[in-house]
Amino acid sequence: MLVDNNLIRAAVVEGYLINSGYIVVQRLDSTSDLMAQVEQSKPDVIVFSVDSPDRNTFENIRLASSCEPRPTILFTSDSRSSTIRKAIKVGVSAYVIDGLTEKKISSAIEIAVARFEVHQLLRSELDEVKSKLADRKDIDVAKGLLQKSYKMTEGNAYQALRRIAMDQKVTIGSVARSIISISDIVND
Repeated sequence: MLVDNNLIRAAVVEGYLINSGYIVVQRLDSTSDLMAQVEQSKPDVIVFSVDSPDRNTFENIRLASSCEPRPTILFTSDSRSSTIRKAIKVGVSAYVIDGLTEKKISSAIEIAVARFEVHQLLRSELDEVKSKLADRKDIDVAKGLLQKSYKMTEGNAYQALRRIAMDQKVTIGSVARSIISISDIVND
């Protein structure tokens, strides 16, 4: 997908993309309806070519990135560090200043895709660690409830959680959350 409010430049950039072997599935002249357009055309990569991105551009990039993240490249003449930081913060994978040439477009896309993949892998690993930490906390609370209610040792309480999880074919964290929920209802 190509987004550029300058029709002449957009035609040139589209030509660069096509000459580099890319298919432009959609060309937009503004970011105002970006999220809906991204959902509709489902591009692999979004290329923005703007003189200087504004707050609306950044907000629309953030919204589109939050729903369905994908590699995003921003070609611009704005070299201010504050603008670069905003772009990276909203999900731009590659920020290219005054470098919109046919030779550079393929490498910019490759860099954006590689950076995006690394970012997605890190995000996935972080989500997994957060989930495991939340499970561990819930398991500790549930073990405490079982120990208190049934006079069990910590080891026995853990084994009980584990056995229930295996019998029900769910995670121990899920069993722990169920026990905590039941305890909350009973104790209210």
